Amino acid sequence: MIDYHGLGLSLIETSHRSSEYDDVHESAVSGIRALLDVPDTHEVLLLGGGATMQFGMVPMNLMPAGGSADIVHSGSWAQKALADLRKLGTANVLYDGSEKDFTTLPDPQEIHPSDGASYLHITSNETIGGLQWKEFPKTGDVPLVADMSSDILSRRINVSDFGLIYAGAQKNLGPAGVTVVIIRKDLLDRGPDSLPAYLHYRTHASKNSLFNTPPVFAVYALSLVMNWITSEGGLDAIAKRNVAKSAMLYRTIGSHPEFFRCPVDERYRSDMNVVFRLPSEELEKAFIAEAGERDMIGLKGHRSVGGIRASIYNAVSPESVEALTEFMQEFAQRNA
Repeated sequence: MIDYHGLGLSLIETSHRSSEYDDVHESAVSGIRALLDVPDTHEVLLLGGGATMQFGMVPMNLMPAGGSADIVHSGSWAQKALADLRKLGTANVLYDGSEKDFTTLPDPQEIHPSDGASYLHITSNETIGGLQWKEFPKTGDVPLVADMSSDILSRRINVSDFGLIYAGAQKNLGPAGVTVVIIRKDLLDRGPDSLPAYLHYRTHASKNSLFNTPPVFAVYALSLVMNWITSEGGLDAIAKRNVAKSAMLYRTIGSHPEFFRCPVDERYRSDMNVVFRLPSEELEKAFIAEAGERDMIGLKGHRSVGGIRASIYNAVSPESVEALTEFMQEFAQRNA
């Protein structure tokens, strides 16, 4: 924060055109490429605006004026992408999870692109509902687009199956401020020349994501996280640990069926966000308060759904999850 590698300057105040930042920038990009095994057919971009900007940028670039795109409506974050898509063209909703209170997902083998669709959009993990795709639809010649903000780098994926992946950093990649976009190169020219420069993927690809001043410190933190994942054994080791963490929580929930209840279809329960309910809202409030006294914070469910939500992203240790499960068992025994 104060002195980067003996420069006498923080990286925050160092020019983004300096050789020092060049190394950081390339380290972040190469780290993503290496960990996700990104093929040469895809570009890795570092952008601003969060995933929220991508809700609009994707249809602006991939869908022609008056065109259409497919989308799976799986929850709150898919809803935001759907809202922006509808402002720019026709949205074909292939599956609407609201009919089942967003507690399940469709069988990926039953999701097929519509005729003339420019792309098919999914949200790989819904943080509020605790839903996660375990396998992805096969879309053939229609590009598959995924918002992976909340589970990117939590497991291994085949990047070649996707036309575009985007992810805000603030869950598994580092602090907020940088957004990773992985886009197939042949899609870069889909965007019309009428788009403002910053909103065109081609602009950023042609400038190595240095079209404007990047969020230097956020990119630096991103590069450090890439190094950390590598030091932990890479994605296979991270994925194994994530599955073990979530399994601990789901086992604890299942072992007290009279007290804890997870509403999510077991086939699609998230390894990143474990949601559950207690017998009453009063007990949920007490649970959250007592957990806070033990330095377990952020367990209150989203205001739109209530309940309890344990977000156990990559950085959360197995020991922390074990401590939570021990508290859950103790709380259930005292209050059942």
